[in-house]
Amino acid sequence: MTVRPLDLLDLPLLSHYRRDVLPLYSARILTSGNPLGAMAMLSYLNPRRYIYTAVASENGDSLMGQVILKGDETSARLTFLAPTENVNGLTLSLLDHLTTQAGEWGAFHLLAEVDENSSIFRSLRLVGFAMYAWQRVWKLPKLENPDKNSWREVEEADWPAIQSLHGQIIPALIQPVDALPKQASGLVCRPEGNLLAYVAVNSGPAGVWVQPLFPPDSGCGPERLAGLSGWGNRPVYVCVRSYQAWLETVLEDLGAEAGPRQAVMVRRLAKIQKAEEKVSAMDKVLAKSVAPVVRVATGEDSQLEK
Repeated sequence: MTVRPLDLLDLPLLSHYRRDVLPLYSARILTSGNPLGAMAMLSYLNPRRYIYTAVASENGDSLMGQVILKGDETSARLTFLAPTENVNGLTLSLLDHLTTQAGEWGAFHLLAEVDENSSIFRSLRLVGFAMYAWQRVWKLPKLENPDKNSWREVEEADWPAIQSLHGQIIPALIQPVDALPKQASGLVCRPEGNLLAYVAVNSGPAGVWVQPLFPPDSGCGPERLAGLSGWGNRPVYVCVRSYQAWLETVLEDLGAEAGPRQAVMVRRLAKIQKAEEKVSAMDKVLAKSVAPVVRVATGEDSQLEK
């Protein structure tokens, strides 16, 4: 078996595999469309971008796969495998190859999203992936009178409150994997001045992807998102993770269309280790000698307080 990078000689395969793609990164597929489209191929062959596509071949069969890393993230993502009919036989070697590439980029994790009943679920586990959450993607219906005044673009001043909200909602064990971007982006809901909810927004020509952080008592539900200005007639998808499962009832009552439940899986590429730092005896003495400054109130202070 050989596993190698995609090159120009493989372009005829793309049209053949275009209708038999197994998506592994829902947000990219729903916002940008088919990953084997003609326009997408130009970015795959650009060496300056963190998009890598490889082909595994054996006995005349081929399997194509892709990994991507965004500049502001520490987790890389598997984007797709194609064709689906060759997934089982060539998968393990191709996944190992793509994982190596993600590690060379410096990614801490490699993520994949797959339907729970998919045949690749077992293959991902065999190469070291573990499930850390489940998700379901809901397509919002069109609303006649959407509330356009509750949400606005996020600002730098909102970021501390968003980080606090992230820490309250995302379980501590998966926060390093399900991390916030390094820069403020998305929308915030501040109906009365206080930040009550946040959504990360990923938009493209095919649709708008919304990843919410909604406390149950925020009052800023998904019904206020559909029809926001700037999104046009593109479909809006809301991704609900298992730690916010209560949102599914709200979306169902709203008439949103539910997709299949997916396993969100991670393969860790780096381990956090505590490094020992030597401290000299003089540093210890200096540390002990620094005493807190205590201010003693005087009579003048008492008079001022009165």
